[in-house]
Amino acid sequence: HRFHCYFLTARIAPVEIQPTPASIVSRPDNRFDRARARHGVRGLERGETTVLQINVGRLCNQACTHCHVEAGPRRTEIMEEPVARRLIELVAGAPALTTVDLTGGAPEMNPHFRLLVESLTALGKEVIVRCNLTILSEPGFGRLPGFYADQGVHLICSLPCYTPKNVDRQRGRGVFERSIDALRVLNAHGYGQGGGLVLDLAYNPLGPSLPGDQAGLEADYKRVLSGEFGVTFDNLYTLANLPVGRFARSLERSGELIPYLELLESAFNPGTVGNLMCLNTLSVGWDGRLFDCDFNLALGQSANHGAPNHIRDFDPGVQSARRIVTGEHCFGCTAGCGSSCGGALVSGPRPRTAPTVLGGASPAAMRPSVPR
Repeated sequence: HRFHCYFLTARIAPVEIQPTPASIVSRPDNRFDRARARHGVRGLERGETTVLQINVGRLCNQACTHCHVEAGPRRTEIMEEPVARRLIELVAGAPALTTVDLTGGAPEMNPHFRLLVESLTALGKEVIVRCNLTILSEPGFGRLPGFYADQGVHLICSLPCYTPKNVDRQRGRGVFERSIDALRVLNAHGYGQGGGLVLDLAYNPLGPSLPGDQAGLEADYKRVLSGEFGVTFDNLYTLANLPVGRFARSLERSGELIPYLELLESAFNPGTVGNLMCLNTLSVGWDGRLFDCDFNLALGQSANHGAPNHIRDFDPGVQSARRIVTGEHCFGCTAGCGSSCGGALVSGPRPRTAPTVLGGASPAAMRPSVPR
């Protein structure tokens, strides 16, 4: 099945790395720029950077076909200690950076993961870790829940549905059971109990459709997970599948890429633009390169427009008030209710409000569909 995942503990085939289809790679005067201009939305410019998202590498215990960074057990791209220590110095010298978001791959598999977490929490920063849950049952990672709790880490964990059938369909046989077991362990360590240890879940559709209403899905998740499995959590974030990396090629093979791109473009909602994460979040790759978002990182489109594109030249002032690198993949963040690493950008199934950057018409179509 094309949404299958392979685990580190299973026998796997080599991960074949291929380029994202050229139809969605950024180019001058791309379709996204033309769409925002038609709706009276000015070009995107960065504000003050308050969130640093660090991709510590593409090594992961899974190799899911919907993964935009194409992570997997055989990936060798991984952040080395000098880059990690330079990032710690950078954060220490940038008081405006209040949050550091660690992602991957499975960030826990980076050998310098604990160094990063301990150093960043010691600086008083909010540290977010994006956890796939199954890593907690891999050999050698069983003590992570206690470490998370001791450090006060904010966890955002992947769980694409509250039913075993749908989760296993997307991520592989047995994933739902392992995920529920991991959530129970996290609950036992104080996560998701309404206190200081925050446990959020991340949802994404099974295929090429837009997420449903975030508030409604959160209520469904809480009812089912608590009632049937005894699991609690704090918030649910709905994320759209962006047509990047493996997911884009999967759609291309099935003939669904162009229809999905058309769906995203037709559902463009200018009301989401003022809340895009790229306005205040800067992404750092495993090698220290700078990007406007994790999707640009996956596409290799580093920061430019006169700004340094590596942490060795990082200057918070230079990063502010510069143009953001955009492309057709940006429709994935601005369709329907919008999508970001923090979930939907506007509330409700049919958002109609617009931010102050707008000067013109309302979106032509904002019809997020309930995922199959």
